Formats: sequence, C-alpha cells, structure tokens
Amino acid sequence: MGKALIIGAGGVASVVVHKCCQNPEIFEEICIASRTVSKCDALKDKLAGGVTKIRTAQLDADDTDAIIALIKDFGPDIVINVALPYQDLTIMDACLATKVDYVDTANYEPLDTAKFEYKWQWAYRERFEKAGVTALLGSGFDPGVTGVFSAYAAKHYFDEIHYIDILDANGGDHGYPFATNFNPEINIREITANGSYIENGKWVETEPLEIKRVYDFDGIGEKNMYLLHHEELESLAVNIKGIKRIRFWMTFSDNYINHLKVLENVGMTSIEPINFEGKQIVPLQFLKAVLPDPASLGPRTKGKTNIGCIMQGIKDGKPKTYYVYNICDHEACYREVGSQAISYTTGVPAMIGAMLVMTGKWKKPGVYNVEEFDPDPFMEALNKHGLPWQEDFSPTLVD
Repeated sequence: MGKALIIGAGGVASVVVHKCCQNPEIFEEICIASRTVSKCDALKDKLAGGVTKIRTAQLDADDTDAIIALIKDFGPDIVINVALPYQDLTIMDACLATKVDYVDTANYEPLDTAKFEYKWQWAYRERFEKAGVTALLGSGFDPGVTGVFSAYAAKHYFDEIHYIDILDANGGDHGYPFATNFNPEINIREITANGSYIENGKWVETEPLEIKRVYDFDGIGEKNMYLLHHEELESLAVNIKGIKRIRFWMTFSDNYINHLKVLENVGMTSIEPINFEGKQIVPLQFLKAVLPDPASLGPRTKGKTNIGCIMQGIKDGKPKTYYVYNICDHEACYREVGSQAISYTTGVPAMIGAMLVMTGKWKKPGVYNVEEFDPDPFMEALNKHGLPWQEDFSPTLVD
C-alpha cells in the first residue's frame, strides 16, 4: 500500500482518482492537487466514504517550489501528472528534488511553440538514474497502451516488426456542433500542426491533415482518418526492433474538419498573442474558454472508441501481421466513473502505470517510455481494470 499525489483535476484526473479508489490495496491514500481546488474538493466529495483516504490541495503546477513543498507535506510514493504537458518539466524537477517516482500521460510541450517531442524529458535520464528515481513517460493510451501493445507484439509474435500503424477512432457523438474530447488547446494544436511519420529512420513531414484514408473499425464502422504527428512515433522508432515505418492515424468527421478550418481561417486557432482592448490574449486560449469543457461531455456522449496497432513484420523467417486493439463504450464509462471514453482510455493506463511502478514491477531508476518495460503485467491489468483488448491476425492493412 502507498500514497499517490495526483496533479490535475480535469476529465482524465477524475478517471485516475476513481480508479485509484477502486484499488485501495495499492492506493492507500491520494492527494488531488490543482490550481482550482474546488474541482479537487468536488472529486473528494464524490468518492468520500471509500477505503482510500483522500485529501486535496491548491497547487500551481508551474511552480516547482510549490510542488516540492506539497510533496514534502504529503509524502507520496509517486506523483501522477495529469496536468498540462507544459508543466511536465516543473513536476519532474520537483520529483527529482524530493526523490519521488513520476508518471505522466503526454510528453512535454513548450507553451509558446506547437511542438512536442521527447528530447526535453529524455535529457533527465542520467539525473533520475543517479537519484534512484523512476520516471515513466506517456502512460496514457496513445501514447501509452499503444507502446505496450507494440512491446507485447515484439515479445510474443515477432522477431522483427517492420511496420506499425496506430489507429485512433472515436465513433462517439456528444450532440454539440463542435467540441473537443480532451483539452481544446492541446487537441487543436495537435491537429493544426504539420503531420509526420517515420520511414527508414527519418521523419517525413506532411501538410496538416494532408493524408486521409478510410478504415472500417470493429464496433464503429467506416471512418475518415488522417495522418498526424504523434509523440509515440519517436520513442517506438527507437525502442522497437526492426522498424522501417511507423504512422499515426486519427478519425475526424467532416463536420469537425469544416468547423476547424473555419476557426483556423479566421485566426482563432493561433497561439500568437494579440492585443485586444489593451490586453494580450492568445486566440486559442480564448477559444478554449468558449468551447464546451471536455469533462462535461460524459453524460451526453454515445458511441464507442477503437484504438489499436496494426503491425507487420517477420517471425521465424515468415511474414506476419497482427492487430491488437481496445473498444471502449462512452456510456459504459460514464456509468462507471462519470467520464466519457476519451478520458477513460487515458486515465486507466495512468493508474496502471503508477500501480506497476509502486508495486516494483516497473520500478527502475531512470527515465523510460512504457515500451521499455515488460508488457505482460500491463496487458493483464488492462483486461482487469476496464480496457480489455482484442487480437486479429489477418486485419485489413492501411495502404
């Protein structure tokens, strides 16, 4: 049994809190900390009366000293970072200073640049190793489970994996003309950035949403999907043996794309500050403020998600194909934890990653991506904690 400090109080954090409380034999006590402490208190009140003890704290996650002070006061065994990607480094600095293990769900992204890559966090490897502290990066779904899926395939089904296509489909309908299923600022920055994929060890860049395919997803049906840049491409290309090409695809409806293009054309997706009535504002941050809060989508979202990896490679000298994926139902997630499936599919793996570090199964000093550990206990935990996976050995390939 141990203690976890959970930084963040949005949709994903809510799932992490619920899941920690479902596993009191691991999470004896948790502290929920956020800039808006009322959100933390609401979560505490919702789950009060269970075995897991819950406390809350007000915290500015941009302030390393404040994080250090809270860690020293609460004494956690692990910090679960489900705040914003901009805050990864301040939280990692605090974990280093206090020698407390660290888990996050998305890699660091500078506030003023729409660019996310692992170089900033990988630069901490030697310091975490010397401190005897574990930092587990990207323990969400994608990144996260997609890396575990790849490691599981490499361990059990392939001698070499040559091609990986990561497919992320959301067949959910929330009824709004336009809304994002996770933080609008992060979501829109990700989609409006140039696409890219890795081929023969090099990045190949595309225009935003330039490459489109149609795929028939189990449990959802045919969906338009677009090639995006995504962070796990970088780590999987390094950590999975034999990779020749790796791509990431995400589905969007025509309605979503049309709204996004209009917003982009009128400048509302820009991250460049503008002067408005004597004040500096960032258009994308203003847009975030007027869009529906992703945490509010749970009660109105119907349908399913399907996220997985199609892999091609060699086993015993023969070509092999393998597809492993999870189907998650929005309404079932809401009944269980009060959140839609996008938050659920990120929050459950965050709890699992923390659990594996806390129990010693994934405990090793240094900074690691999920695919660098034994995938079997994580895969077992997915089935146990709400994200069961399915296998297909003759899937339709993406051309």
